[in-house]
Amino acid sequence: MSFARWALAGIGLAAVGSAVAYAQYRDTEEPDYDVLFKEGDFELRQYAPMVVAEITHTGERRRAQSASFRRLAAYIFGKDRPAGDEEDIAMTAPVISERVDRDEKIAMTAPVFQNETAANEWRMRFVMPAKYTLQTLPTPPSDIYLAELPRRRVATIRFSGNARDTDLIIMEARLTDWIESQGLKPAGGFEYAFYDSPMVPGPLRRNEVLIEIEKS
Repeated sequence: MSFARWALAGIGLAAVGSAVAYAQYRDTEEPDYDVLFKEGDFELRQYAPMVVAEITHTGERRRAQSASFRRLAAYIFGKDRPAGDEEDIAMTAPVISERVDRDEKIAMTAPVFQNETAANEWRMRFVMPAKYTLQTLPTPPSDIYLAELPRRRVATIRFSGNARDTDLIIMEARLTDWIESQGLKPAGGFEYAFYDSPMVPGPLRRNEVLIEIEKS
């Protein structure tokens, strides 16, 4: 077979893989929320309480995100649990990362999100399937914490692409402007939500920048 045919075959297989990954992620469970207001790519949402698993890593955002993802995936797929506790936990979407203040306290049984806790220190959270509570989840390893996030209002902007750092900065600015135009006040730092597998082509990916809003 000629190189051109091999290349076309490879592209075809990659396309099939991407389509499968796209379909699988679109079928995953997502956190429960109500849309209070929508304007173009912006939404104001009311999220229900949710249980999350959390881990923190230090380094450049994408490297910290990759390390955090691997550790949390090992937990939910039963690869890093006490013997006899190998029950799989279904993968949900999105994986979420966020910046947080250095002084923010993390409880021993605390709250996928990622946030910057200090210079080059990031936290990632996986949202657990709704059927679980803190009491019914499998015991996590010592570097992963579990918590229940309370009900909260969140402003979001949705965008496609590979979610590079420059993209996130642009979306933060757009979301900030929209929040101000609506007379809303942020109650925390930015969070980044990623809904799709890396196999999914950038134009088909769903990404979001979110920020919690003060209660009125």
